[in-house]
Amino acid sequence: MIKERVLLVDSHCHLDRLDYGNKHQDMTEVIAKAARRGVEHMLCIGVSLRSFPDMLAAIKPFPQVFASCGVHPLHQDDEANNPELLLSLASDPAVVAIGETGLDYFYAPESASLQRQSFEQHVAVAVALNKPLIIHTRQAQDETLAVLRAGGAEKVGGVLHCFTESLDMAQAAIEMGFYISISGIVTFNSAAALREVVKALPLERLLVETDSPWLAPVPFRGEENEPAYTRTVAEFIANLKGISTEEVAAQTTANFFKLFKLARPVQPTHANNHTN
Repeated sequence: MIKERVLLVDSHCHLDRLDYGNKHQDMTEVIAKAARRGVEHMLCIGVSLRSFPDMLAAIKPFPQVFASCGVHPLHQDDEANNPELLLSLASDPAVVAIGETGLDYFYAPESASLQRQSFEQHVAVAVALNKPLIIHTRQAQDETLAVLRAGGAEKVGGVLHCFTESLDMAQAAIEMGFYISISGIVTFNSAAALREVVKALPLERLLVETDSPWLAPVPFRGEENEPAYTRTVAEFIANLKGISTEEVAAQTTANFFKLFKLARPVQPTHANNHTN
């Protein structure tokens, strides 16, 4: 079945971490499959400084794929607190954002001090380079907001990605110029509270993402996630808000390019997109 054209952006994925041995042939195939479902652009997220050069090289042939540079709060290796290296790598013109960075006290409360130090450095680099931030936060709402405020993050804005926290936190972040990104978690049976948050938030401050290869939405739970499933997330949000998928796609895509000003859209690769 072919529907009216819907253009989407997967605002957070890890293309370099997909399964190219079994599920996919190569990155070209993944990107083409996404395009057939209207997902024409994607942001590939850096999670460590050590792996960043290889990630950047892998996506370089694809102008519709943008890059971020940062250290995930759960990837605190010997390069995690190296602000000079972060600044150097993130200065690359191909880098449109800083992160993902942030605080995760759910999985790693024991590294809270190291996480905060790294997070503060990322905020400083983002402000220095005038590039928006990509924030990972779990069970650290107050401290995450405090670090952002103290570092002047409102000067560059950013996004709270794969959002699962409270409406109050989302609204506080929006007041600082941030966007809220919704992943496939919103489709999970356990996500009733998150669905209420999504219904309450203005579409003008939302992004959509997969966080692939993790967190595949219903009905693909149990599979490896991939950028093509961004459309599934958008369709779910549209149904939740009682609007069309086209409206969700148009607004979230506009939001993406408004936030990530260094990202340049490319021409769509297909005249029509399929729903399967």
